[in-house]
Parts: sequence; structure tokens; C-alpha cells
Amino acid sequence: MGEGAKSGRAELADALAAEVRASLERGDVADATARVVRGLGPEILGYLVAMSRREIDAHDAFAQFCEDVWRGLAGFRWQASLRTWCYVVARNALRRQWGGAPERHGPHVSPSQAPELHDLVAQARTATAEYARTETKGRFAALRERLEPDDRTLLILRVDRRMSWRDIAAVLGEPLDAAGLERRAAALRKRFERLKLELRAQLGADEA
Repeated sequence: MGEGAKSGRAELADALAAEVRASLERGDVADATARVVRGLGPEILGYLVAMSRREIDAHDAFAQFCEDVWRGLAGFRWQASLRTWCYVVARNALRRQWGGAPERHGPHVSPSQAPELHDLVAQARTATAEYARTETKGRFAALRERLEPDDRTLLILRVDRRMSWRDIAAVLGEPLDAAGLERRAAALRKRFERLKLELRAQLGADEA
């Protein structure tokens, strides 16, 4: 990804964050949530599809993600970027689903509480469908699916999403202070290099 593309993505992320903050300052959580789902929903759903064994599980996790965003945005302290926080929320929703949680954490979002959210969830699913199917194809993706969930997340966030090491460190673990994040980021960089070597070796073995 070129510097121009990175700069454009950062500007879009900053603009979205500013819009969400303005909505929250007005006390309009429904509008803030709708902006998050509209702006980041397809990207998050693509991640959930890449992480899930079945597409229906990804959609269930995405519905949970949207509800968790609606409930959690007002308490978001902006110590990380909005995009990073959304990946933390998505990862937690997926982990709860894998853990077989018998109940959701709180009530479902009803149409009367957030009337635009349900339509936006459906739109995000439609917008992501073809992208997600394409993203999960190929031998590399097939090998990636054999990895542990955290290793898959590491590869997706670094290779596909081009996230910074500090942001990846924030997603993959409990909250830490700045020094702790730097240490975790350094460890993840080393882990990433090992994973690349392992995957290349496996690709070579499959081709032999």
C-alpha cells in the first residue's frame, strides 16, 4: 500500500472519529453507532468472515458487535483509535461466540432504540458479501485458517488491514500502558516474522 493510500485511509478514519465524537457529545448514541457501522462495518465483517469457519457464525458475531458498539460507545475513552477499539469489540464478540456463551451481554438493540441501525447492519452485510468471499480464497488463506485465532488475527490486521504494530498490540491483549504496548508490539513483530517463515515453508511443501 502506497503512502498516498495510507494517508487517505487515515484521513477517512479521522473524519469518521470526529463525526462519531460530535454525535456522542450531542448525546445521540444511535447516530454515533450508525456512523460506526456505516464507516467500519464492511471491514469488520470481512475480518469476522475470515476468522470464522462458517459465514453464518460471522454474521452472528457481527450482530453482536453492532450491539456491543451501541452499548459501549458512550463509555469509549478515546485512548486508542476508533478503528482499533472496533477490532477489540469484534474480537471479543467472536471469542464469546466461540466460548458458547448462553446469553448475550445485555438486551438486543430494538428498532425503537436505534431505528437506523438494523438497516445499516443489513447494508454492511450486503456490501461485504463479495469482498469477504474473495478475501478468504487462495492457498495462503487456507493455510492461515489452520493457525490459532490470535495468529490469524495478527496476519489479517498486519497483512490485510495494514494496521500499525501499536494498534495490533492494543487489539491482541488486555489494556496496557504505553511501555507495555511497545513491549507487546515488539514481541508481535517477532511472532509475525516467524509466522511468515512457517507459512512460506508450508507453501513450498505443498508445491513440492
